[in-house]
Amino acid sequence: MASRVTIVDLANQLGVSRQTISNVLNAPHRVKEETRIRVARAIEESGYRPNAAARQLRNHVSKNVGMRLQPAGNGISGTVLTGFLYGLTEAAHSHGYRVTLYCADSDEEEISRYEELVTEADLDGFILTATHHGDQRAAWLAQRGIPFVAFGRPWDSGRDVSDAGHSWVDVDGRSGTREATEHLIAAGHRRIGYIGWPNGSGVGGDRRSGWLEAMTEHFGTEDPAPLIYAGEDTAASGSSGAATLLARGATAFVCASDSLALGASAYLRQSDQPALASAVVGFDNTPVAAAVGLSSVSQPVESAAAEVMRLLLGHLNSPTAEPQHVLLRPRLELRDLQPFNH
Repeated sequence: MASRVTIVDLANQLGVSRQTISNVLNAPHRVKEETRIRVARAIEESGYRPNAAARQLRNHVSKNVGMRLQPAGNGISGTVLTGFLYGLTEAAHSHGYRVTLYCADSDEEEISRYEELVTEADLDGFILTATHHGDQRAAWLAQRGIPFVAFGRPWDSGRDVSDAGHSWVDVDGRSGTREATEHLIAAGHRRIGYIGWPNGSGVGGDRRSGWLEAMTEHFGTEDPAPLIYAGEDTAASGSSGAATLLARGATAFVCASDSLALGASAYLRQSDQPALASAVVGFDNTPVAAAVGLSSVSQPVESAAAEVMRLLLGHLNSPTAEPQHVLLRPRLELRDLQPFNH
């Protein structure tokens, strides 16, 4: 059986954007007459029909949006999504909406849940989280005209994601780790190590780039590799990273998460240089970090949730609205950072 023609197929065939085809179907007055006629003829000849579920979403409002509930992970950095969920639920409630949570073990399973939730639970749209390289969820929803907004950038586009075909909200991890590194440099440190995750993580790469930019700007072309440690997002990896980089001469540490930073700080307190435990900066500003006095980069997750809901409401109220991209700046929370004497 021949595969169903999608809006992406038509856009590629005609050399126009998906938005143009959507406008021909839903707001023809926005399209030049010549283009409208050409696109309408191609739609008729191809047999393309808008997805029934997407049509239902445009014509009926259930005041209900869906989001996948991610596992808590190590229980430390996982609290970020808990804060985001709280902010999203609050923002949705203020607009008369509810948030339906669902579980899925993979992106493929999540996509299958979309079909089920649209047709059976009558959801109006979706919020995507945990975006990553090779993420197919956004394309699946966009091809079917189902409204959604992502909390996280489309990492396959690289750093220049201004032309992404869907709306997203994200936190600028690069600026957060850069600011953390700048503060450590101002405190007198030169050998600042970076403890992060293995290559392949869009978020991880973004955070590492802020550290690298600051180090390159201040110290020139020194090879950064000896000052980088990559491991799993656990306190144990943070301890291993601190031990490895301390042996290489590091006197301060910027970490991709509070989990890593807590492990690094714990190791340093028991080392022969316990004073360096105050020269560790984490990321996420979790309650655990605040409780033990660990400096950390704080993500504005409640503001991010409010922005996600604002953009999603815009798409629900106007299916042809142009995509918007919001990049929020994090805040550095300094705790017990002492000047460093060489």
